Amino acid sequence: MEHAKTGGSRQFKNFNEAANQVLKMLSGQMKINTLFIAENDGVTNTITKAFNRTEELVTEGSEAPLEQTFCGLAIRHGEEVLEIADISKDENAAGLEITSQFDNGSFMGIPIYYDDGKVYGTICGLDKHPFTFTPEHQEMFSMMSSLLTYILELETAKKEIQKLSSPLVPLTNTISILPIIGHITFKRAKQMVDDVVHKADDALDTLIIDFSGITQIDPKIEQPLLDMIQTLKIMGITPIITGITPSIALNVPHFAHSLKAEKKEATLKIAIEKMGFAMQQQD
Repeated sequence: MEHAKTGGSRQFKNFNEAANQVLKMLSGQMKINTLFIAENDGVTNTITKAFNRTEELVTEGSEAPLEQTFCGLAIRHGEEVLEIADISKDENAAGLEITSQFDNGSFMGIPIYYDDGKVYGTICGLDKHPFTFTPEHQEMFSMMSSLLTYILELETAKKEIQKLSSPLVPLTNTISILPIIGHITFKRAKQMVDDVVHKADDALDTLIIDFSGITQIDPKIEQPLLDMIQTLKIMGITPIITGITPSIALNVPHFAHSLKAEKKEATLKIAIEKMGFAMQQQD
């Protein structure tokens, strides 16, 4: 699995990658037959990641009613690790149809949460044979639950940031402004193209693209931004480019040159005023 390291710590690209690594680490630390991560919507429990050592006790992608799963027991147990040393003797497991398949096997599980406290799912260990859980195993499960909860928080925050990274600010029903702010990487430039195309409605006929807020720019962003301009024109939207600084012209010279045929103004203020809007300062 590809991963990046910064200062000796592991960075995960997404929840899926983190889940894979968590199961890999747990499987090396405890010799229980099966480890898995499940997601649920409150009704259906879905196995999203699974590790089976010898017997395939759970299968990735399989679904079952949440109330009839060990995962459901772990969620009802609360924030602490649920440990069932002997499934056949556990009064809570007795009511599950699946219990008969595991006889005197063992189970351990703990919920994974979203940052708002809502349950995402569970991380679990399962065996058809008796397995001795240790305090270290409980601690590992608690730590991995906290880690995956944190990764979910980061993913949620990242999605919110992406929503805000390409805001179309309406000036009128037909004119909007796209302020491009911060560090523009190739990946962000491509995302920006997709966002703008999806956010632009049929009423929009002019989009002012303002580059004055850029703090750092990747020279490779040229093509995605040119693609955005061409796509807007194909959609019948006139792009007006503002805020091309000397820094942008020096770092991405071909991009600046490619804009020669486009409508441009030195600043956003000038572009707005030329469109007939008066900028008045309130006393």
